[in-house]
Amino acid sequence: MENIIKILPNTFIPLFVATNIFMLLPVFISLTKEMSKVKRKIVVRDSILTAIIVSFLFIGLGEFIFKTLGITSDDFKIAGGIVLLIFAVRDLVHSGEDKIKPDIKVGVVPIGVPLIVGPAVLTNILLLVDHYGIMPTIISLILNLFIVWITLINAEKLTNIIGKGGIIGIAKVMALLLAAIAIMMIRIGIQNTFKFGA
Repeated sequence: MENIIKILPNTFIPLFVATNIFMLLPVFISLTKEMSKVKRKIVVRDSILTAIIVSFLFIGLGEFIFKTLGITSDDFKIAGGIVLLIFAVRDLVHSGEDKIKPDIKVGVVPIGVPLIVGPAVLTNILLLVDHYGIMPTIISLILNLFIVWITLINAEKLTNIIGKGGIIGIAKVMALLLAAIAIMMIRIGIQNTFKFGA
């Protein structure tokens, strides 16, 4: 248990950065602004449930996918790092205000997947499970989804406090951190590949 607590920041921070709640907030508000409080709560519930189901499927199937396809963890670090870098760059230049018709089903798609749990989060999950183990990754995932839930429930209040410009600014910083994590993964993957290949 002590070891899990020690490495928890190593699993929590990458998932927190990849989730990028500040990029999600403007989209969530745009999609739910015409809904009643009851409908908005249903959307939040559906989005979190969808995120949990998809994430746990990836945690359960990750090792099987690796073995079946003959992929090493270093292969995935390099490929995953490239994917994360692409999404980080996209978020840096993206306004975060996609026009999607408001509907109660938006809790599943696009909020649950791919906005809360998208390629960046799923890639991180597989990498973290391989590097740190299942338990720290699951704990960090649950903590992050709890933060997302609290944030979405209080979306309007947070927007009023921080301001739209502040939220977009924080989102860009998070995207920059994600890019840095992506480059670190690529570097470690390449270093390990050459080390074992030598």
